[in-house]
Amino acid sequence: MKQLIILLLTLVVTPTMMAQSSLDIVIFGDSNTWYGGDNCDKPRGWNKWFKDAFHPATIRSYARSGATWTNTTVTKRNTQENTARLGNDNVIYNQIERLKEAIDSGLQRQPQLILIMAGTNDAWFQKDRPKVFDITAEEAFAIDNLKCRPVSQVISLAESVRYDCELLQTVCPQARIILLTPMQSTAAGIANIAKAGDVIEDCGRLLHLSVIRLDQEAVDTKDGTHTTELGAKHIGTYIAQEVATLLKQ
Repeated sequence: MKQLIILLLTLVVTPTMMAQSSLDIVIFGDSNTWYGGDNCDKPRGWNKWFKDAFHPATIRSYARSGATWTNTTVTKRNTQENTARLGNDNVIYNQIERLKEAIDSGLQRQPQLILIMAGTNDAWFQKDRPKVFDITAEEAFAIDNLKCRPVSQVISLAESVRYDCELLQTVCPQARIILLTPMQSTAAGIANIAKAGDVIEDCGRLLHLSVIRLDQEAVDTKDGTHTTELGAKHIGTYIAQEVATLLKQ
């Protein structure tokens, strides 16, 4: 009987693991992702623990500390800057542009799965992103030809999420994109994090993308915002489980 149970478990688990191991994965985000390093191998970042649990074929992070979804009126294409703090060009848009450069140069395989965890800094630094919550997701998706605008004219969170995801769908047309809302943050505040999460979730629904809410998960942090190694392990393992479930659907 014991051997039969082991055999049945093997039959159930192996196909899932093989499917996961065949994926080339790209991750975008802010400091909590950036902590894991470009190769997703540093334990302060959740993406290291996600990689350990998920076993992808390849995985690469393009995250930058201080990054926001939301652009500003002077944001421009800038694939070289790496300030590790909030900045006009430190946005998800430029992480996508860096990915495009890497694909075009042959340094990066076309990913089959893309994860984006951002929004903490949008909720936190509203003084520097004054239009962040100016319009709803529904209003952003009512704009004709948003993708034709220069990035400096895409200055709300909802517009930026739509703009970036539509750009990403052009750069990586075969990839599945999963949006992750920001984790709890005492610096940004519960209400602001939830508000940013709601906008991202609404955009995901309108884009027909899967969304994983993280603001309901209590995570161990050093300062109320940035994960400890234990917190990173907890959230990375949780994300791996959620992504695996979504991929089965």
